[in-house]
Amino acid sequence: MAELESKGFLPEASIQDFPIRGQKVALRIKRRRWTVKKTGDIISRDWDLVRKGTRMTTEFGLFLKGIFG
Repeated sequence: MAELESKGFLPEASIQDFPIRGQKVALRIKRRRWTVKKTGDIISRDWDLVRKGTRMTTEFGLFLKGIFG
């Protein structure tokens, strides 16, 4: 297993999603960035959480598009 070193966080993503029991849901996602010590490669997960041009999840954006066109 490769040795990793933490290199801070990537920019935060803000998401508004489905209401839960009538409550507004706002998520703030922070992702950590890592460096492989031997090679210097940077590792991070590239999550497709936010629909491009919105502050909603991709799934919720597609749901609204299906309703309103």
